[in-house]
Amino acid sequence: MKMTKKARALEIIRRLKAEYPEVQCALKYEKPHELLIAVRLSAQCTDNRVNLVTPTLFGRFRTIDDFADAQVSEVETYIKSCGLFRTKAQDIVNMCRVLRDEYGGVVPDTIEELVKLPGVGRKTANLVAGDLYGKDAVVCDTHVIRLTNRLGLAEGKDAQSVEKQLRAIVPPAEGLALCHRLVRHGREVCPARSPKCGECCLAGVCRNKKG
Repeated sequence: MKMTKKARALEIIRRLKAEYPEVQCALKYEKPHELLIAVRLSAQCTDNRVNLVTPTLFGRFRTIDDFADAQVSEVETYIKSCGLFRTKAQDIVNMCRVLRDEYGGVVPDTIEELVKLPGVGRKTANLVAGDLYGKDAVVCDTHVIRLTNRLGLAEGKDAQSVEKQLRAIVPPAEGLALCHRLVRHGREVCPARSPKCGECCLAGVCRNKKG
């Protein structure tokens, strides 16, 4: 009997929970605005690289006001190794100015408000709303898009389209944890090249199993 997408999603959730019982955001942070900045830095950059950069960055600029008052050129010096550092530095300073001037120094708790901040797209907004505030969230990074396509849960590479498709079949309370588990699985077992299908806990439900 052919599995529906909802049934496949539930089975994938069950298997990934068994494989990775405890999952959390890979980016390290202590304050709400630090997560917002770390996610912005993670664009086209590894989480490990971001985690190497942020301790010094957050040591120099400790508050939203510190970032809002910062010279973009100085922020650049701390984040050069993250790639696209000029654009990211400008976005970080601008988003903190908006947080200070329009949100009273408080990171918004909804996706709709978060995406109004400079440099913040739906991926960042979902992660921040989910991780900080426990809101229903579906974080579509490159790992999630790749794996959900391979698994037959979604089609296409557009993050917003994949998010919409996943929201239609994944229980809202499971969305964020599923995405965290897919990211971990994508790194450890199912990379873009040479996926380890023989070691994969999802082999029985994957549309693209090899071997």
